[in-house]
Amino acid sequence: MEEIHLILAKNLKAFRERKKFSLEKVSELTGVSKTMIGQIERGESSPTITTIWKIANGLKISFTSLINQSQPDTIVIPKKEVQVLTEDNGKYRVYPYFPFHDERRFEVYTVEIESGGFLSADSHGEGTEEFITVFEGELMIQVNNMDYTIRNGDSIRFKADRPHTYQNSGETITRLSMTIYYPA
Repeated sequence: MEEIHLILAKNLKAFRERKKFSLEKVSELTGVSKTMIGQIERGESSPTITTIWKIANGLKISFTSLINQSQPDTIVIPKKEVQVLTEDNGKYRVYPYFPFHDERRFEVYTVEIESGGFLSADSHGEGTEEFITVFEGELMIQVNNMDYTIRNGDSIRFKADRPHTYQNSGETITRLSMTIYYPA
């Protein structure tokens, strides 16, 4: 893993160049000397947390945007590298491919449910929605005391801020994609 001061160097320089700010402008906005900003960008300085906060606040960006490694534009995630979560004695399997991040406000899973598999879910936060597409088999969802059967190729969107259940009501395995959206 790359050292934090080198990640900070790249992120700060990229932000400054994107905004077309000079070193002097960044210094003026943040209260951190032009010399120090230059040293940070060249990876010659490991600034204190207080200094990083001053820079983040002055530039009106998040602290973590300065210290987190940027994600590549494209990423392939092999199924074998995803930590599977199971319920109902292994009959209900969730693969969290894209976990939640503040800047995205959603997470994406694939789910496999064996015949007869069942999961009861508590309500998620206020305004949360689920988007499900079934790619194989059949899924029965109960929400607001209403049953919905979603078959191969069909999709459903529902408010997930109330209790709901998932059940494979068919004879074969059910495979689906699930996106959960969390409002700000």
